[in-house]
Amino acid sequence: MAINPFAEDLAAVARIDIVPMILDVVCRATGMGFSAIARVTEDRWIACAVRDEINFGLKPGGELDVRTTICNEIRQSGQFVVIDHVSRDNIFHDHPTPKLYGFESYISVPISTPDGRFFGTLCAIDPRPVQLNRPETVGMFKLLADLIGFHLDTQDRIAACEAALATAQRATDLREQVIAVLGHDLRNPLASVDAGVRTLLRTPLDANSTAVLGLMRKSVVRMAGLVDNVLDFARGQIGGGIRLDCTLNTELAAILGDVISELRAVWPDRVIIDDLALDHPVRCDSGRIQQLLSNLVANALAHGDPNGPVRVEARTDGGNFELSVVNHGAAIPADSTKRLFEAFARGAGRSSGEGLGLGLYIASEIARAHAGALDLVSTEEETRFTFRMALTGPLEAVD
Repeated sequence: MAINPFAEDLAAVARIDIVPMILDVVCRATGMGFSAIARVTEDRWIACAVRDEINFGLKPGGELDVRTTICNEIRQSGQFVVIDHVSRDNIFHDHPTPKLYGFESYISVPISTPDGRFFGTLCAIDPRPVQLNRPETVGMFKLLADLIGFHLDTQDRIAACEAALATAQRATDLREQVIAVLGHDLRNPLASVDAGVRTLLRTPLDANSTAVLGLMRKSVVRMAGLVDNVLDFARGQIGGGIRLDCTLNTELAAILGDVISELRAVWPDRVIIDDLALDHPVRCDSGRIQQLLSNLVANALAHGDPNGPVRVEARTDGGNFELSVVNHGAAIPADSTKRLFEAFARGAGRSSGEGLGLGLYIASEIARAHAGALDLVSTEEETRFTFRMALTGPLEAVD
């Protein structure tokens, strides 16, 4: 069964509720017996809507040979045509179309969408001569044609929005599936491997086996960090950011110390110096602050001078909580520092094998969620990432 290539155009006009009223107004205001909305292309003329009081015989979906219509000339010129009396008209008195279809009066104006796309014509004919070439009549036709074009364009825009919404929904569903896979199918096996490696490290082993297990544990920790970062990124894209569970922490120094101890165990060949002087409680999400610190230290260990120490400093002075991670090595170029906190961004010289480029992005999002800021200063002497926030935390600040 052949599919009508203009079925969508016919349906689009049919969905415009005011079309029957428009055609009725055209006939009543002019006294003409036939009015129509036509889809006109280079090789087709299709009636999309019709009001027929003269038994012209054309119905919606009906077709005329476009070469026999004046509408084809309107499509080419983009100009309206008005004929009061064909037999007396200087231009159209010998035109074949009026003779073929038996009309004496004719008016047709182009229908275009607001962006200039030509759709067809709003036209009317009658076997009797009718005075049409008046400003008010021509103005009415142009207004009604513009109204039809506006409705057609609105339908296109709604369809595009619905398609985009459906695509976005599919993307959201896919993200949720990825979150489910990361949160369960990957994290649980990683936890099992980590537990097994820890157990083996507590048993007597030769130096080579211990070194191999150490490398395995480092890989497990790195993979777990990547999974956490991807989870946070995906959740942030769906839910609009990182969510916090803030409490007043009086033991934040010990909590940060746990992160440092863990990283020292994973990187036994590297020096991590801590200087934690937290004299005041901090309202924050301690788990997220741990994650921020872990990401910053992991970044420093991966990209800093492998022979130099990484220093972690924390202070509570002047009503603020400040946490810094410092490493040595070549300065980060200025053009790279602007992009380091973007998702999937990497600094100059960092290969794709060194991570997804989410660690610093997630750290900056955690800082932002705490109503704080994560800043970077990089010189030839040191590279310092510093997180600052008010001791009162984001919840109390909002109140």
